[in-house]
Amino acid sequence: MSTSQVTTHILDTGSGRPAAGVAVGLYRRDGGTWTSVGNGTTDPDGRAKDLGPGQLEPGTYRLNFGTGAYYERLGTPTFFPEVDLVFSVTGAEHYHVPLLLSPFAYSTYRGS
Repeated sequence: MSTSQVTTHILDTGSGRPAAGVAVGLYRRDGGTWTSVGNGTTDPDGRAKDLGPGQLEPGTYRLNFGTGAYYERLGTPTFFPEVDLVFSVTGAEHYHVPLLLSPFAYSTYRGS
């Protein structure tokens, strides 16, 4: 497993635990469409480190989180069947995009 330039982790703030087993897709905007760059699943610590290439071209990217399937496995209703986070890659540095998740809310920030 290699670490991609974009990584993420999910904390289920409702339970105070990492959200393991969540499908995550990484996409790049190409004009009016989104092209898949890579995908992965969060590990037991809620982290996905192998989502795509080690180096991305500058541009607009999107992380798509399969939150509905995660909560369905837990038997918990959720308002958000999926979460999309759109962000800009402007250089060669590492981009860590965490997701703080609960069944009826979510938040994010640029991590390190």
